[in-house]
Parts: sequence; structure tokens; C-alpha cells
Amino acid sequence: MATPSGRAATPNPQTSKRVFPKDAASEVPSKRKNPNPTSTLPRPSGSFVEGSIVRIAMENFLTYDICEVSPGPHLNMIIGANGTGKSSIVCAICLGLAGKPAFMGRADKVGFFVKRGCSKGVVEIELFRISGNLVITREIDVIKNQSFWFINKKPVTQKIVEEQVAALNIQVGNLCQFLPQDKVGEFAKLSKIELLEATEKSIGPPEMHRYHCELKNFREKEKQLETSCKEKTEYLEKMVQRNERYKQDVERYYERKRHLDLIEMLEAKRPWVEYENVRQEYEGVKLIRDRVKEEVRKLKEGQIPMTRRIEEIERQRRTLETRIKEKANDIKEASQKCKQRQDLIERKDRHIKELQQALTVKQNEEHDRQKRISNTRRMIEDLQNELRTAENCENLQPQIDAITSDLRRVQEEKGMCEGEIIDKQREKEMLEKQKRSVGDHIIRFDNLMNQKEDKLRQRYRDTYDAVLWLRNNRDRFKQRVCEPIMLTINMKDNKNAKYVENHISSNDLRAFVFESQEDMEIFLREVRDNKKLRVNAVIAPKISYADKAPARSLNELKQYGFFSYLRELFDAPDPVMSYLCCQYHIHEVPVGTERTRERIERVIQETRLKQIYTAEEKYVLKTSFYSNKVISSNTSLKVAQFLTVTVDLEQRRRLEEQLKEINRELEAVESGLVALRDTNKHLELKDNELRLKKKELLERKTKKRQLEQKISSKLGSIRLMEQDTCNLEEEERKASTKIKEINVQKAKLVTELTSLVKICTSLHIQKVDLILQNTTVISEKNKLEADYMASSSQLRLTEQQFIELDDNRQRLLQKCKELMKRARQVCNLSADQAVPQEFQTQVPTIPNGHSSSPPMAFQDLPNTLDEIDALLTEERSRASCFTGLNPTVVEEYTKREIEIQQLTEELKGKKVELDEYRENISQVKERWLNPLKELVEKINEKFSNFFSSMQCAGEVDLHTENEEDYDKYGIRIRVKFRSSTQLHELTPHHQSGGERSVSTMLYLMALQELNRCPFRVVDEINQGMDPINERRVFEMVVNTACKENTSQYFFITPKLLQNLPYSEKMTVLFVYNGPHMLEPNRWNLKAFQRRRRRITFTQPSQ
Repeated sequence: MATPSGRAATPNPQTSKRVFPKDAASEVPSKRKNPNPTSTLPRPSGSFVEGSIVRIAMENFLTYDICEVSPGPHLNMIIGANGTGKSSIVCAICLGLAGKPAFMGRADKVGFFVKRGCSKGVVEIELFRISGNLVITREIDVIKNQSFWFINKKPVTQKIVEEQVAALNIQVGNLCQFLPQDKVGEFAKLSKIELLEATEKSIGPPEMHRYHCELKNFREKEKQLETSCKEKTEYLEKMVQRNERYKQDVERYYERKRHLDLIEMLEAKRPWVEYENVRQEYEGVKLIRDRVKEEVRKLKEGQIPMTRRIEEIERQRRTLETRIKEKANDIKEASQKCKQRQDLIERKDRHIKELQQALTVKQNEEHDRQKRISNTRRMIEDLQNELRTAENCENLQPQIDAITSDLRRVQEEKGMCEGEIIDKQREKEMLEKQKRSVGDHIIRFDNLMNQKEDKLRQRYRDTYDAVLWLRNNRDRFKQRVCEPIMLTINMKDNKNAKYVENHISSNDLRAFVFESQEDMEIFLREVRDNKKLRVNAVIAPKISYADKAPARSLNELKQYGFFSYLRELFDAPDPVMSYLCCQYHIHEVPVGTERTRERIERVIQETRLKQIYTAEEKYVLKTSFYSNKVISSNTSLKVAQFLTVTVDLEQRRRLEEQLKEINRELEAVESGLVALRDTNKHLELKDNELRLKKKELLERKTKKRQLEQKISSKLGSIRLMEQDTCNLEEEERKASTKIKEINVQKAKLVTELTSLVKICTSLHIQKVDLILQNTTVISEKNKLEADYMASSSQLRLTEQQFIELDDNRQRLLQKCKELMKRARQVCNLSADQAVPQEFQTQVPTIPNGHSSSPPMAFQDLPNTLDEIDALLTEERSRASCFTGLNPTVVEEYTKREIEIQQLTEELKGKKVELDEYRENISQVKERWLNPLKELVEKINEKFSNFFSSMQCAGEVDLHTENEEDYDKYGIRIRVKFRSSTQLHELTPHHQSGGERSVSTMLYLMALQELNRCPFRVVDEINQGMDPINERRVFEMVVNTACKENTSQYFFITPKLLQNLPYSEKMTVLFVYNGPHMLEPNRWNLKAFQRRRRRITFTQPSQ
């Protein structure tokens, strides 16, 4: 039972809702409010099973203000018109039992389920328990989008609520138990594996699903162990084989090691032998070095007198060189003066040469001028002779005038022709531009049409394929066939597309429209039966409704904000428009604005329209049969998806005709251009011929004038050349005078130069005398230095010999120390450790004064380096014969032997573990598979019986491809609705929507008697069924859900067929809404029943 909503304090009228039970007094357990809010008294159990729903309360939830529903223990039929709030009760059950919003498929946030305009909503579910009913309360905060949970009025966490619900075996996320309206289609989409899991959870024993999970885990671990054992076995075999291959290498390695040990001993003795050899060499070098040191001392004492005499001679040499430098400076000054005089004499010579050259240039210029005058006179005589012989040209003028007249006429004709060509080209360009523009418009129309077809292809691929088939087979139909309505409708304004899409169902939007029943049958047989395409088809009325006038004029409705009827918002072919007017009454449905929404109460009361649209909402108005009151329901408009693209087909047709006309005009213009170009070419040839003739006549006429002009020009040139004369005698006299003056100056300079040369010669003689004296001194000095150098050379050689001997001594000393150190290191002896007595034969002295004892552990080895090196070479050669050996081979061989033993033990343990897992799998499989097969057999028996009663066939079986793959087990449903077909697996694509609904419903009914869940919810599953199947399914639901010991059942539907069978155990809940519903506190079910009984008793007496 539900109490009405809507409060008197609310200023705006609200839609009130109430759910009334039919004769619920005997079915619903009694309820009393407990004064203590923290506890709930236990209710009488009646026929309720553990976990059944006793009461559902809602506050500010979806469409309800306040509502309380008390369902019965068996079948609960919840009936009401669309939009009244039936599915809201389903949402309350799901959310109140800790279900997720996604389970309903409506919204992803719990806050969206609170009534619009409210900040908080409450859902309360009371579940039956023998120990005391369980009341679960969920408060939803819209702002924070979170929930607060209470159990028996005590705050708890959501996890505790989920545990309590799971303990009662309630699974709101299991489609086999809880099937909301928006999830009906998803049941058929469940895979076989998912359906098996849902069935196990829903009706199987609690341990069945656990056994299944254990089997999957055991099988996975078994696979891992099998893989591990296989890999380890293969690895063990490879390691054993590898060790067998390396065994011979290990033996060869030890043979090689014996040779290497002998080499190591020889290399250890060799440093001691080297040390003794170097020590003896050191003693010999030291004696020679001391002897050379004494020779160096004697040579240094003999060089002292020679050094003193060389220094005295050096002082005399420096004095002479100073005097020589002074004489050299005097000579330099005299030489500079001589150079200056020589430069002046050279400049005078160059001046004379320049004067002579200038006189020669003037003489050559005068000779050239006389020659040019003579040549010009000869040219004038030749031109005068040619002028006298030229013919008289005065009789050529008439011919020139005639040709000029013809030429002018041809040019005028050519100009006119070229003008016409330009006009034609402009006309052609204009037509081509128009053609491109029209073509672009047509392409844009095609692109818009392609957009509509792409949307159809993406959403309804079968319908799109059927459109392509229709376009290729239109000749098979007798009358007109229209493509899907969504393609043929063209909106006049895209923003109005939402009204049309919300008014016309999606099935009809993608339906083909036929004018003939025969054509439609041909189409469906080819497309639906042969091609297996899911398409819709409708027949247009025989009498056209396309132009039917509305009952009320639009002018009468404009006062309410209406601006158009739906029919006027778009264009469509006549059959489509006629079908929409007949089926959807689009000529009677007005469209309003926000102004209409503001006056909605007045519109509803005054217009009495059945359907109206405002800016964002759709209103459906109905008149109550009992109270004659208008009941309205409103829904928000969905966003348009398909009709937002508009294509004006009539305008496209006009554009195609315009394009054809432009092409015809272009052809005419092109032919005219060809003719004009030929004419223009002919006139151009004639113009060129006349120009050539005129040019020849003009050249003959102007030849005399040109000769006269040339003669006059040459005479002028002669006059200019005769005026430009030069006096050669005067020029020669001036040049001779200047040359004489320069020669006088030159003679004076030569006298001064002679005097300076004599002075310079005297200075050179004095300098030579000083140089001779200096040479004598230097010669004596050189002799002494040579003697000194010879002595120094001997001294240097002796010192160099001493240094080399001393370096060699140091080198040998260092080498002795290094060899001693290396020898001790080879024998592992420290620097201060004495060699053991058993390894000694002698104690030699080290050059640094310390004693050393070479080890004598090598008595059996050679005592010379040559013998040691020969033996080393021999042993190394033998060791080198063992090629390809690696010291790590022995280590790897040993490690691999140990690893083989460990791996053998580990593999043995893995096999034992694998046997244990296989034993566990065998035991768990027997406990799981046998009960599961029995359970599936029971489901199949009931499912097949249900289908047989409907003259159809159906079966349920346990399906798997591999018996060992427990994660691939699934339940397969196969159905057959026609005797001519085979059993087909239930899929989202093969069966129709009604067939899927029937199959889903019968499968759920087959689970009903086997179900261990306390209740089941099915919301509007009968919407896709035809009347026959709906009646059969309803009878099965009533018979199955009203049996004893069955779980509670909720069946939600907006309508029922007439004369259906009902059971006394049913509870029928009617959901009403409207502005005149009673307030919640005024509704009293018992009082209503008393009044009903009084009326029943008083009627017979009247």
C-alpha cells in the first residue's frame, strides 16, 4: 500500500502519486508504529519467507514526495500508466538494499535519484526475519552525493548493510533475481558463462558457486604445476646431457693443469736466476765507473790556463769591432748622400723622356686627322653618285594610300571580332562560375544526405543495408516506396528536430513506408527473411491525411505561446506525411515556447489538448473516466540525434535542372568562340600581308631622303675636323728649350756625386785596415778555442761515459732490487722474512749491503735461463694443445651436479603436489558437477514444459568445450518459436525483442520454484510480447509464483490484457497520480474498506 504525495504547503501544483493494493488486508502482515524508534517489532510471518520485503517507504525519491508500499508474500502485480512511478519502486528496492545505481542502468550517481528540487531523499526497506524484521534506511545527500545508512534506526556503514543483505541471499546485482526495466535487454546479452554464474548464485546451494570458484582456482594452479613440472623435467634432461658432454673436457682440464703447475714452478725459479746474473753484471759496471771518474778530474785541471788567455784576446777583439762600427757609420752617411744625387739625376732623365713622348703623341694625332678628312671626302662622293642614280619615287603615293585604306578596314573588322571573342569568353567564365557554384551546392546537399545516411548506418546497420537494397531494386515494386522516415524528413529549422524525434518512436523513424500491402510483403520477404535483416515497415493510409486540417486554428493557440503544429515544422513525401498524421496526429499537436511552460495550468484547463510541447518538455493530457478531471504527465525532451541535418530535395532538383541549362549554354558559347577565332585568324593573315606591302613602298619612297641626310652629316664632320688644327713646329721648339734647361741641372748634380764618391772610398780603406787587425786577433782566439774544445770534447766524452756507467749502475741496482722483490713474491716471502734452510745453497750479498737467500726449492729444475726458457716453451706448447678449455667449465660442472640433485628433489615434490591438486579437483568436481547437472536438468525440465505449453520448444543445458576447463562452463538456452525452424541459441541478435522477452521470462519462471532467494523483481518484461504470448506468460507467472513455499515475486507492467486469470494469493498494486490525490495522513485503508462493504450491503435492498 502507498500513501499519496503532494503537500498543501507547496505553492506550485505538484503531481501526486499513490499505490493502492487490491484487497490487501488479508495478504499484508499487520504493521504498527513502535514508539521506540531504535527497534522494530517482529511481524507475523504469514507466508513470507526469510528475507522477503514487508514494506517499502520512500521520501523525496524520484517522482514521489512520500510513499509507502506493503507488498504481499507471493506474486505482487504493480500496475500503472507510464511515468506514474512503477520503476521508481524498483529503484527504491535496489538502492535500499545497498545496490549500485549502475544496476538499474539509469544514472551513475545516487544523487540523481532524489526528487528534483530536494536536497535529501530517504528509502526504507523492511525485510522479514523470523527473529525480528530488519529495517534498512538509506538517506541520500544530493549536495555531497553520498549516503547515510541505518539498520533499525541505528547508524551503520554500507559494508555492514551489504553483509546483512548477503546473509539473506539477496543479490540485487544478479539479473536472475533482479531484472530492472533498463536491464531487460542485457539478460539476453549475458554470455553462457555469466548466465551460469548468475544461476549458481541465485538458486544453487551456497557452496555450489564456492566449489565452482575453487575448481577454477585448482585448475589454474594445476596448469601452473603441469607447466612447471614440464619445464623442470626438460631443464633437468638438458642439464644431464650438458654434463655428459662436458665430462671429457673436465678430464682434459686437469691434465692441462699439471702442465700449468710445472710452468708456474719454472716461472718462479727464473727470477732468482735473472737476479744472480744481473748482480754479477752490476759489480763489473761499478769498477769501470770508478776508473772513469778519476780521468775526468785530471782533464778539468789541464783546461784552466787556456781559459785565461782566451778571455784576454776576447777583450782586444771587442775594441777593434767598436772602431769598425764607427767607420761603417761614416761610410753609410756618405753613401746616402751619393744615393740622393743619383735619384735627382734619374728624375731629370725621366722628365726629358716625358717631353719627347708628348711631342710624338701630338705628331701622331695630326697624321690621323688628315687621314680621317681624306676618308670622309671619298664617302661623300660615293653617296652623291648613289643619289644621282636613284629613281623618282613620287608616283608610289597612290598605292600607299590604297593599301592604308584596306589596312584600316581590316583592323576595324579584326577589332570587332576580338571584342566579340572577349564577350564570349566573359560569358563562358560567368557560366563556368555559375556551374561551379551550382555543383558546390549539389555536393553540399549530397554531403548532408550522406551525414544522415552515416548516422543511420552507425545506429541501425540492418536498416542502412535495406536502403541500399531498395535503391537497387525499385523496379520490383508497383507503387511508391519511401525510404526510412528519418531520411525523408527535412526539418525547416534544425532546432525544432527534438520535437519530432521525441514524438515519433525510433522504430517508426527507421521504418520504410509503403503504399501497397503487396509491395511491403515482397520487401519483407526479401530483406527480413532472405537477408536476415531487422527492419521495420509500415503502410500509408489509403486516404491521404497529409493535408488534413487541425481541429483548432493555430491563431487561437498563439495566445498561449504556441507557434506551430508539428506538421508544419518539416517537409516529407506525401505517404510519409499521411502516415504520421494518421498514426501520430502531428497536425493536432502544437509546439509552444517557454511562455507556454509558464502558463501550463491555464493551457491544460482551457485548451483540452491531448498532447502539447513546450520549449523543453512534452505534456500528455488524459481525462479521468470517473471524475472527468484532466490528468497530465510531463517528460523532458531528449536531444535530437537524427533529424538535425536538413536536405531540401526540391531545391536540389531545381539545382540539377539549372546545371543542365548551364551546360547547354556553355556548349553554344563554345561553338560561337570557335567560329570567331577562325574569322579572327583569317583577318590577322590579311593584315600581315597589307603591312608587308606598305613597308616595301615606304622604304622605296624614303631612300632619297636618307641619302641627302647622310651627305649633309658627312660635310659637317669635315668642317669640324678642319677646325681642329695643331702647329707642330712651335711644339717642337718648346720641347727642345725645356730639354736644354734640364741637361744643365743634370751636369751640376754629376759634379757633386763625384766628390762624394772619393770621400766614401777613403773611409772604406780605413775600415779594411781595422778589419785585418781584428782578423789576426780572431785567428789567434780561434786556435786557442780549438785547443780548448778538443780538451773539452775529451772531457765531455769522459763525463758522458761516467754518467752512462753511473746510470747503468743505478739501473742494475734497481733491477736487482726488483728481481729480488719479484723472486720473493713468487716464493710468497715477505721483505724481512728469511728463506727456509732447506731451500738454501748459498747466501750472496745484495748491492745495497743486505744479505739475501735465494730459495733452493727448485733443485730438480735447470739452473740457466736458456734451459729454463726451453723447458717453459716445451711445457707451454703441451698446455696449448688443450684448446677450448675454460676454468669455469669445472666450476659449472660441479655446480650443475649439485643443481641436478636439487632439481631432482624439487621435481619429485612438485609431482607430489600436482597429484594432491588432481585429487582435490576430483573431489570438488564430484561435489560441484553432479548437483549442478541435476539443477540444470530441473531447470531444463521446467523450461521445456513452459515452452511446450506455448506450442514452442526450448531447452537448457550445461555447455562446455573442454570438461577440464571449469572457467569455460556455461548455461546454454536454445529456443524455437516456429515449427519450421531449428533450435537456436538465445542471443541479442537472432531472436526478436518479443521472443527474447518470452525466453527471459520463462527462464526466470523456471528458476522460481528452485530459487533460494527471498524475492525476485521483473520490470516491464512483457512490453515486446504479442497478446498471445503475453497471456500465456502471465498464466505461467500466476501459477508458478502463487504456489506454496515459493519466494516473493514482483511483476511490474504498465498494462494488462483483458480476462486474465488471477489468484487469491496475488497482491495487485495500482499506481495512480494526479493533483487531486489525498494527503498521506488522510488516507486510511481500513476506513475505505468499511465504506466499500457498507455500499455492497446496501445495494441489494435498494
